[in-house]
Amino acid sequence: MKRIALFHLETLMWIDRLGTFAGAAQRLNTTQPAISARVREIEEQLGVPLFQRDGRRMVLTARGRRLVEAAEPLRQGLEQVLLEASDFAGATGNVRIGSGEIAAATCLPGFIAAVERERPGVTMEIELDLTARLLQQLLAGTRDIVFLAGPVASPGIRIAPIGAVELVWAASPAVAAAGGFSSPLPVWSLPDHSPLHAVTLAAFAAGGPTPLSLNTCNNVRTLIEIVSCGQGAAVLPETMVRGELARGTLVEILPRPTRRIHFEAAIRSREREAVVLDLFGRAAQLSIDGVPS
Repeated sequence: MKRIALFHLETLMWIDRLGTFAGAAQRLNTTQPAISARVREIEEQLGVPLFQRDGRRMVLTARGRRLVEAAEPLRQGLEQVLLEASDFAGATGNVRIGSGEIAAATCLPGFIAAVERERPGVTMEIELDLTARLLQQLLAGTRDIVFLAGPVASPGIRIAPIGAVELVWAASPAVAAAGGFSSPLPVWSLPDHSPLHAVTLAAFAAGGPTPLSLNTCNNVRTLIEIVSCGQGAAVLPETMVRGELARGTLVEILPRPTRRIHFEAAIRSREREAVVLDLFGRAAQLSIDGVPS
């Protein structure tokens, strides 16, 4: 039999995970024709088809599934041995990281700096989004590591708690001086499915403030600017408004919610990529700037 290289097996794995030749090509930093050629080479050598089309996705045949399941631990084991032998000095690859805005404003910069310093061959692709979409992206294989506002429960992921942040009801000094919630105010929040939105709704349901309206924006920094300019009030993460509170451009107008937002680093439970596992181990040591879990 002609030689089957490790990159052939890696190609099969990424097509299986992402569902398309185009997705595998992007992940492996090559072209779709190159991916097609690799699949064709291994199918010709084995004499069996390994993929079949299912709608827009490419799925493994029964024999292809058996091959990937048997070969993947061997490929990952060899990669792990080689990386450990060099103390990860030769670690390379592109790790796709997803984060919520609060984690991005607190622990993520230090994490990025450490990876750049100690794993210079690893590149990072970072995208900010809400927790619900980050979880979907992780399970779909389009993100490798995500930082989620939790707790999040899913049988498909492995998590590491990294702490919690307190929340504050904040408004501008002018709004506070005018009586705050003594009369209904506009309230601002992140969109539905976000923890900030859930805490805000819980305050209303528990007999808290009566809002004039409930408005949403998908960016916490923009929420802070809106409220600082006197446009109502909002539940905001204390870590992100600590400076504004100290300078007096924002003030607390109600007691702090008892609920804190907890954060978790997460990877897929089936993740076997040595570099991703290495970075996840580092992420698990992070601490959100706030109250420890």
